[in-house]
Amino acid sequence: MLSEKAFICPQCGAPVRGSGIFGLEYRSKTTIGGWPLVHIALNRRGVGLGQPIQIAKGVIAIGDVAIGLLAIGGVALGGITIGGASLGLAALGGLAIGVFIAAGGLAIGLIALGGAAVGFYAMGGAAFGKHVFSQYRHDPAAVELFSRILGDGIKRHLPPTP
Repeated sequence: MLSEKAFICPQCGAPVRGSGIFGLEYRSKTTIGGWPLVHIALNRRGVGLGQPIQIAKGVIAIGDVAIGLLAIGGVALGGITIGGASLGLAALGGLAIGVFIAAGGLAIGLIALGGAAVGFYAMGGAAFGKHVFSQYRHDPAAVELFSRILGDGIKRHLPPTP
């Protein structure tokens, strides 16, 4: 007999139903354009046990993989996205690819801020683009834009003018 606190069967290693290993799913009854207002799907089907990953799809989507107007997850796709790997109109994440703005470890977008940033306007430790604000380059257009976004405090990182 298994303990009620057991997550897996000690003989075969199979997850015990009702345990946290099966994750969580919530889908709101309210829909917009056929999509639930909120869909949360976290490791529901035993990922790593030969089961497919469940994708959270909703106006607000939260999950291991999330697709939505606001998507938050390990992999996030949509409008405003936050995730380990994030692809959207505005993206924040370890790897962030944003059509308009991206911020993260590696950021790629029209406006990119990150450790490594690639964009028309780019700011970061290693920044590449038309208008760059980095340790080595201080393009006036980039300084102007990023000081509007982040405040005039970034100007203290500029070299002194003679």
